[in-house]
Amino acid sequence: MTTPFWENTSLDSMTEEQWESLCDGCGKCCLHKLMDEDSDEVYYTNVACSWLNSKTCSCKDYLNRFESGEECLKLTRDKIDEFHWLPDTCAYRLLAEGKTLPEWHPLITGSKSEMHAAGESVRNKVVYEIDVVDWEDHIQNHPNR
Repeated sequence: MTTPFWENTSLDSMTEEQWESLCDGCGKCCLHKLMDEDSDEVYYTNVACSWLNSKTCSCKDYLNRFESGEECLKLTRDKIDEFHWLPDTCAYRLLAEGKTLPEWHPLITGSKSEMHAAGESVRNKVVYEIDVVDWEDHIQNHPNR
């Protein structure tokens, strides 16, 4: 039995295909976040980027997401330590912290269905900015809880 690439390949050594496959497709990174100006703490909302499809948890135009006008950030190996706002379940964050992938991750299960079943995606849980009056009413959790 061969060891999965994510267990024996550093993030810096991964191919672009391996790097991209780490994304579980949960859509959590596509949620807007609020930062406390005094403490720099990041709070997640259920307010999604307008390009997020809430059923598939995928970008409606992934290939052109950086030209969309939204504030989509490219996750790169050289800046992974700066992405402290990534959810605790994010494979990029987990591997950068020396942790393992969760048992529901699509690289382990072969599909997104267990991730959705485990409630680890934003599937059908979001609102869009156009519907938001007070952003603070949409804070869902604190990333360290």
